[in-house]
Amino acid sequence: GVAAASSSAALFGGPSQARAGTPPTKEELDRIKTGSASINYLLSHWDAETTTCRENGGECKRDAEPVRRYMGLRSTTDPLFQIDKVFAKAKYMDLDPDVLERYYEATDEWNTAVNMSNSMAFISQFGEYNPGGGASEVLKYLEESKKQVILAKKSLDTIMEVLGLEPAT
Repeated sequence: GVAAASSSAALFGGPSQARAGTPPTKEELDRIKTGSASINYLLSHWDAETTTCRENGGECKRDAEPVRRYMGLRSTTDPLFQIDKVFAKAKYMDLDPDVLERYYEATDEWNTAVNMSNSMAFISQFGEYNPGGGASEVLKYLEESKKQVILAKKSLDTIMEVLGLEPAT
């Protein structure tokens, strides 16, 4: 009835948007490529990117904040910021139906891995201050975060493959 129609309209942005879905723009697809290249950089430079040292030879500490930034969780200017909205637009692209299941699995795995990497990175920031904590606790959660970033990257690679995106150079 009317209640079902209005609730689905609320979920899917109303009847006009549901009919007039647009595929991602070139700029949005480029964000995926840029974000993928950024994650590659983070993984290749993990220790350097997740270590902050005080100036003039001061002490160094491991810092998970860059993980959250590279994963698009810190700023609206991050290439992967709310990238799931771009992923959702892919259903309006002319994609081979045989690869859609792989695509949707990869986007689900991406979302899970991003959420887990965010959680582990966030927890690591407080590992030193928790009872029984210390630098080893920070490192433990930072390594767990890295595992999730690797899983996210694998999912992003699948998404790019299905969408026919070449890695950024």
